[in-house]
Amino acid sequence: MIARSAILTALAVAGLTAGATMAQEAAPQAAPETTQAPAAAAPAQDLGAVYESARNQLGVLTYCQDNGHIDGSAVETQTRLLTMIPPGDAAKGDAAEAKGKAGTVSAMGVERSLAEAASEQSTTEAALCQQMDALLKQLASQMPT
Repeated sequence: MIARSAILTALAVAGLTAGATMAQEAAPQAAPETTQAPAAAAPAQDLGAVYESARNQLGVLTYCQDNGHIDGSAVETQTRLLTMIPPGDAAKGDAAEAKGKAGTVSAMGVERSLAEAASEQSTTEAALCQQMDALLKQLASQMPT
């Protein structure tokens, strides 16, 4: 089951919006006090998967725009974000974007249609599209021009 938070998590991974998503999804929790050295950082994410997720998100946003749920600003922002990550396999990126344009969210090994995700959350595709749009507009306001 893809919850609304999973779609927003996909946004975070694909669109490099982790800070914005986390701020909206959960209240910050205080770090436990410790005198030990911090643990080693988690392994870097597979940049190919990040690229494919970003391309899928671009496709999903295009789907949202084509269906009249959002204007073109989120697509423009996502396109700008794509220039900030290393390009991956073009064929895989094209396939991921095509899935998005068909209304399928594909991230972190999970695929779910936007319609199914909306139904599971007792909301609409339009509402999910508008949430993604709002997150990207927030991110765009923080990006250098």
